[in-house]
Amino acid sequence: MALTDCCSQPGLRPYLDAKTEMLNRLDPVVDTNIIPLEQALNTILADAVTSPIDVPSFANSAMDGYALRAEDVQDGVGLQLVGTSLAGHPFGGKVKAGECVRIMTGAALPLGADTVVMQENCHSEHNVVTPRGPVTAGQHVRHPAEDLAQGERVFEAGARVNARMLSVLSSLGLEQLSVYRPLRVALLSTGDELRAPGELLAPGDIYDSNRIGVQAMLGRLGMEVLDYGIIPDDPALIRQAFLKAAIEADAIITSGGVSVGDADYTKQVLEEVGHIGFWKLAIKPGKPFAFGHVGDCAFFGLPGNPVSAAVTFHLLVRPALARLAGERLAPTLTLQARALMPFKKAPGRMDFQRAFARVLPDGGLGVVSAGSQSSAVFSAMAEANCLLHLEQDRGNVAEGETVTLELIDGLYW
Repeated sequence: MALTDCCSQPGLRPYLDAKTEMLNRLDPVVDTNIIPLEQALNTILADAVTSPIDVPSFANSAMDGYALRAEDVQDGVGLQLVGTSLAGHPFGGKVKAGECVRIMTGAALPLGADTVVMQENCHSEHNVVTPRGPVTAGQHVRHPAEDLAQGERVFEAGARVNARMLSVLSSLGLEQLSVYRPLRVALLSTGDELRAPGELLAPGDIYDSNRIGVQAMLGRLGMEVLDYGIIPDDPALIRQAFLKAAIEADAIITSGGVSVGDADYTKQVLEEVGHIGFWKLAIKPGKPFAFGHVGDCAFFGLPGNPVSAAVTFHLLVRPALARLAGERLAPTLTLQARALMPFKKAPGRMDFQRAFARVLPDGGLGVVSAGSQSSAVFSAMAEANCLLHLEQDRGNVAEGETVTLELIDGLYW
């Protein structure tokens, strides 16, 4: 008779169903702040941004060269150099027939000129400039509003401000932005065996790596972290922490205590002081993930195993926090790759295996395992640059089969 292991029980909630249900139960924070542009990195726009000006606001040169009238260009015919236009110091006159102006990149196109010829295609001697080669009217000229027009929608509400966006916002002359206030997230670990890094380990003790890792991820996401530290396996202390966090925070994230062990009290206390939306998912790693509320405060119970905690944070907590923060999170971008080795997979749960993808000589994408797939071994997680998304009903993957992956290098974790 076949045995069912503890992680493959029937009746587990499918991943996408659980994620959809969770997001539908979360209401975004609506509090906003007006902040200086210099402080806006990693914040969430509360209002759409429209351009108050044309960008560029004047015709300017895309090259170092000479501004002239295209109709004056004839083979071997020189043009009289009558001045210079520099960035911030435009030429004050008008270019007339048979004339040209020395112009630098970004400098205003002089009145009368309609074209720029790059300096490499001109011969200049004794204030006479002779263009060489074909010249097209309007070449190397950046026209007003070529990038953005006044009144044009630039960014939508819910966009997370990054460095590229800041450059655009700066080009619009904006001094401040309306953004949603940062989420306040209470973070704690539970377990008598946990010790902070730097402390001595007694027999059976381990270092609390999950809280440090999750705190780092929350910081990269611009969240305000309320660090409650390590809470012993004591229902009264856990209950006290939950009730305090429900007053102080928008969300609670715990690590550990959501399994079925004799000292796993997180789920029990959550049932007493709040309610559970779901518990136990058809995913690997991360089956014992809990979602619920304590009052109006969202609750996310991460598994204790380090890989399970990191993966469920990425798959479930990250999109949930985005919903709470008012962020419009883009759908996950996945790619197809060729398995360069076999991958073990049992049907029954969606499996997110840690892997390493690389470009193959034929231009395709290949993928190998990053190491041990044990949910307690984080070293392979640190080496991985992608997660394989192996479907719930799929079995073992043979070498050469096509798999779906999500790149994780360069993300917040």
